[in-house]
Amino acid sequence: MSENGLTDSKARSGALSTAALFALVTLSGGAVMILELLGTRIIAPFYGVSLYVWTALISVTMIALAIGYYLGGYLSDRYPALRLAHILALASVTTALIPFLGGPVMTWTNPLGIRGGAFVSALLLFTLPLTSLAMVGPYVIKMATRDLRGVGRAVGSVYAVSTVGSVIGTLLLAFYLLPEFGTRAIVFSLSLALLVVVIGLLVFDRPAPSTGGATFSVVLVAALTCTLAANGYAKTVKSVGGFKVLHEQESIYGWVRVVDDERKGFRLLLSDSSVLSAVEKAQGRSLLGYQVILGLVPPLFRPEANQALLIGLGGGHVARDLKAKGLTTDTIEIDPVVADAAKQYFNFQPTGEFLVGDARYEVKKLNKRYDFIIHDCFTGGSEPTHMLTVEMLSGLRAMLNEQGILALNYVGFTQGEGANAVTSVYKTLASLFPNIRVFTTEKGEFTDFIFLASRGGIEFDRNKPELARPIQWLSEHEYAMTDADGILITDDYNPMESMQVRKAESYRKIFMERIAPELLFL
Repeated sequence: MSENGLTDSKARSGALSTAALFALVTLSGGAVMILELLGTRIIAPFYGVSLYVWTALISVTMIALAIGYYLGGYLSDRYPALRLAHILALASVTTALIPFLGGPVMTWTNPLGIRGGAFVSALLLFTLPLTSLAMVGPYVIKMATRDLRGVGRAVGSVYAVSTVGSVIGTLLLAFYLLPEFGTRAIVFSLSLALLVVVIGLLVFDRPAPSTGGATFSVVLVAALTCTLAANGYAKTVKSVGGFKVLHEQESIYGWVRVVDDERKGFRLLLSDSSVLSAVEKAQGRSLLGYQVILGLVPPLFRPEANQALLIGLGGGHVARDLKAKGLTTDTIEIDPVVADAAKQYFNFQPTGEFLVGDARYEVKKLNKRYDFIIHDCFTGGSEPTHMLTVEMLSGLRAMLNEQGILALNYVGFTQGEGANAVTSVYKTLASLFPNIRVFTTEKGEFTDFIFLASRGGIEFDRNKPELARPIQWLSEHEYAMTDADGILITDDYNPMESMQVRKAESYRKIFMERIAPELLFL
């Protein structure tokens, strides 16, 4: 560092105390993590909640940090007229732009598929604000360095404080801000918080002599940020042709919407880019074929059954079918907002215990044996992979009566790429249960597979003539499966995320053809 650089550093740091500089670094570190985490809430409704979306956001964050650290060091040395106020003003306005640009950017990147689209969307939406925030560190290091003997201490202190800020931002967002305020409000509030810091810097970190032009540019950016934030806060539920949004709420797991398709007379329960329930409003009939099959399982295979456990509520249609057939059903649903929507808009009423939380944890609270366990977990075009492992399924087996049946719904392919995901589910079930039968809702390549697994026999009850037609239909849709090409899915080895890519993309294509994409934008 040159003598002139040290002199300039001393002059600039004199206006701001060490505590103020460290407060800036804490804010920037927290803002980086808040933006990174909110990125998944902005992109996931369109591209699904998956490892690929998280990978895209983490990668873009690392890219932006690398660029920001380099640019911050370079610009602070070469262009002393460029102040922290300018950098944070850029971070403020580009943060406020994210909700407005999200829809057009994701629509444009849609042809790139889930992996490419998620990455490019994250790159275009988040690189500028994250890069600007990363530049704060090098600037503060230069301002906090009094002489060459203090460089190491200054660098270490700044990055330590920045990391503490990141931890605070992460915990604050997840435990308080997101559940209380939602993504949109947090994005605009963050942009305004950065703007307040910019105004403070204009007052307390004024260059000498004052640069009127630079100050004027910051004022213009501030006015633009305030305008964007005001418009963003005032946003109402948009009208989408042919669809009526009855309810929209953000949970800690994603965006939950209840939508009426007014053209077809359907009511849909959406969680991000997944259809959790679809009913014909006039008759209350489920439009999801696999749910109809699940409702037929008790009378067809265990007519004497009276206790069931449902994992994955959706709109509650399966639970209502089980109730109509005389079964008391305990229910586990991971998302409290989905649970509330099922009660308010789909007439679901629990008949047994109703637990809200991740089933891997919640099943430990149920000290019962069941005649049926229905495993119906689906999100973002794929099943949560941790719900398909030997460890999870063996726990469910222990909760079944000796003749109890585990019914597992899984969307997949009969052949081609991704078919090994289906055979892997079969192989994992076969390692735990001696008897398995598989049925499909469609005879095409892409369909729902309903696995029935039991320690006892799985035979139709042919004593009731009124069941002859459903028995015939199921017999025609029975699928002969082997575990060839399948793997044993365990907590230790679980590559199902990558094996479900084709399925997620195929499901998403169908979803986008039937649902207006505008419903998925922030």
